[in-house]
Amino acid sequence: MLDAVAATAAGVTARIPKRPSRRPRPPSGGIAIVGEFGGASGLAESARLMNQALPHIGVSTWPLDAAGVGATPAPFAEGSPLSPPPPGVPIVIHANANRMDNALRALPRSLIRGRRIIGYWAWELPVVPRSWQPGVRFVHEVWVPSHFVARAIATILPASGSIPIRIVPHPVAAVPPCPAAMDRAAFGLPKDAVIVLVSLNLASNVARKNPYGAINAFRQAFGARTDRVLVLKLGNIDEFPADFVRLWQTVADSPNIHIEARSFSIAVNHAFTRCADIVLSLHRSEGFGLVMAEAMMLGCPVVATGWSGNMDFMDSDSAALVGVTMVEPTDDRGVFTIPGARWAEPDIGEAVAQLRRLADDAAERKALGARGRAMAQMRLTTAKLAEAVRALGLPARE
Repeated sequence: MLDAVAATAAGVTARIPKRPSRRPRPPSGGIAIVGEFGGASGLAESARLMNQALPHIGVSTWPLDAAGVGATPAPFAEGSPLSPPPPGVPIVIHANANRMDNALRALPRSLIRGRRIIGYWAWELPVVPRSWQPGVRFVHEVWVPSHFVARAIATILPASGSIPIRIVPHPVAAVPPCPAAMDRAAFGLPKDAVIVLVSLNLASNVARKNPYGAINAFRQAFGARTDRVLVLKLGNIDEFPADFVRLWQTVADSPNIHIEARSFSIAVNHAFTRCADIVLSLHRSEGFGLVMAEAMMLGCPVVATGWSGNMDFMDSDSAALVGVTMVEPTDDRGVFTIPGARWAEPDIGEAVAQLRRLADDAAERKALGARGRAMAQMRLTTAKLAEAVRALGLPARE
């Protein structure tokens, strides 16, 4: 009987979220990064990028690959270090506020004790869900990828400023895409057509990513022309089969619209992006816009919605921006159906004009791609990451 009670008590204790120390040790030694390093989400990629970028500024890292961070508690996955980071090393957890309790449950209590805990959070609306508010108590400070996200997250942080928020964009210029040596033929893409690429993970919310707006704009711009091809690169189709089937049915009668649903490595995925003549994102909102940032670093011209997180590294000279009307979000999944929220409805007519202009002018595509790359190289360095590290009291070079 006593054994059963003890087992029950141990189980309850394991489910209690671990609160960070009220007075953590002064930061020292480097930074530990917690995230799903093998995942396909934006936060997983943010963990990988930060882990790769920190050594560029002279900061040691301890990547802690916690399988299940942001979802359900789980032990460290393979690839985690055998020993924890030294005392004083702060932890940056790449899991959103509404998942911080689960993320902390996935970590040994001894690892958390006495350390500064930083949440790296991303969100795609100016209004933050109520479910995020409890997560604030689990962090000493918050890092975010854009000014857009910072303005949203600031609304749930203490007005006293006791929990600092720092803008730390993904350092794509320091850790640029490294495409595999593959050309269009390797992917079965037409050699001479102008290819427009729309790339999205179905887990990232179809309503927000708005591929149907992109399909509509492409059809209006080019009809059934075989020298103009739209490619939809889709991820996570097995987890969202209904979304995949609906998209497939939408384009099934269009010979110049193709779906690519194979799962690629990061390097192969970058090679696939490099095959495009135009990267199109008629998103309704982005916390950052990593696909667009990587496309710009690859020299691909980008046609994009002129609103939300991507505007930190875009302007009308470095991308073909599309105007918007602000509307109330409509989301079948309910993730972004929040009272008082607004997101962008991109102007399809403007998108059509931009697509036609670029498709018909190879020289302008090349020039816009070069200007986009220069902008990304200027805006997406390690400078903000270094500032955030120095604000912790750790040394970091530019």
